[in-house]
Amino acid sequence: MKPNIQLITAAVLSIGGLVLLFCGIFIAPQGEIHESLLIGFGEVATFAGALFGIDYTYKWRNKHGGNSPNQDEQGS
Repeated sequence: MKPNIQLITAAVLSIGGLVLLFCGIFIAPQGEIHESLLIGFGEVATFAGALFGIDYTYKWRNKHGGNSPNQDEQGS
């Protein structure tokens, strides 16, 4: 998977999972989607996004000699 696509996918999964977690907790059920389903899918999406992000970070470090993406942008 290309690094940019992987980073975007990780961010979308993480943010989407967090949104679903908050929706499952704070929005009253209206009979369409049960809050446990929203919370369960939100946890899975957040976990998958975190794994994609961790994988991206390690690929970046291996490619750029041990620097994290933030250190490389700052010029250190």
